[in-house]
Amino acid sequence: MAQSRAHTRLGDVRARDARRYELPDYARRTRRRLNPAVTMVLLTGLSAIGLAGFVSVSAMFTDPGRPTAGGGAAAASGAAASGPDVLTDNPLYKGGQLTEVTCPAPELEPDDPESMASFLHEITDCLDAAWSEEFTETDMAFERPTRVYWYASGQSPCGNFPAEGTAAFYCQANKGLYLGVEDIVRNSGDSRHPEAYTFLLSHEYAHHVQGEAGILGYFHSARGGKDRAQDRHLMTRRSELQANCLGGTFLGAIGDTFPITDRAQANILKDAERRGDATTDDRTHGSPANGGMWTAHGMDRGDPAACNTWIAREDLVE
Repeated sequence: MAQSRAHTRLGDVRARDARRYELPDYARRTRRRLNPAVTMVLLTGLSAIGLAGFVSVSAMFTDPGRPTAGGGAAAASGAAASGPDVLTDNPLYKGGQLTEVTCPAPELEPDDPESMASFLHEITDCLDAAWSEEFTETDMAFERPTRVYWYASGQSPCGNFPAEGTAAFYCQANKGLYLGVEDIVRNSGDSRHPEAYTFLLSHEYAHHVQGEAGILGYFHSARGGKDRAQDRHLMTRRSELQANCLGGTFLGAIGDTFPITDRAQANILKDAERRGDATTDDRTHGSPANGGMWTAHGMDRGDPAACNTWIAREDLVE
């Protein structure tokens, strides 16, 4: 019964979404499967990164400040588009559906930091593989992010961590993917659902994807030129909701092997809604409804072209 209700809920989101937002013609391609050789590397070689992928953050950075999601302003390499086209007509939107990735959910005990760290690294391995392949399809350069999964407070080029309400963030200045191994559990209401942490991670990783595609650098520059706070907030919501959608495409790509069941889909959408802005004051991440809608849209379509929030109507990014 619970799975039936979850399936109905996702179906309602998809039906509503189909009326709201139509894919461009070039986005209607068949999902590819990851090359078997790449899959073998993913399952054997990449997992060896494991705990060795940790970085001693306390000794690396000295710049103070508050970390911000998608922080930093340096433009990424490899994007063919320039100017506003980086946002609206990026090569990222023309690579087709994200390749299917064999990514069984690792065992997870959220209260055990070692278990959580291993989980985060294994899912990041999958993200690395999926997005590396996608950028290869678009002939754009792609560099995997630096992983900084912290246990204690520290500093990054984008500010100190942890900060109030911030258990995870992306810093473009050093292409750093920052997550608090224990903080994200508290920030997620001590969730026992692995898919909730996978969604959070895929969202932050999506900011790195934006950075590598040149979107993040132009966004920060353009937002800085806006005089009105509401215009800056609108751009920020477009960026954050695009990260929800791009994260959703990854969730769709691993859905068969993770697996992401109807119940898991419902948990993901609930989490996406929970992380939205509950009030209309200084709204920067989008309404709960739009947070869930863009996440479901990415999971359903599986194509970065479906995540072009920069051309979406304003009511879809409120």
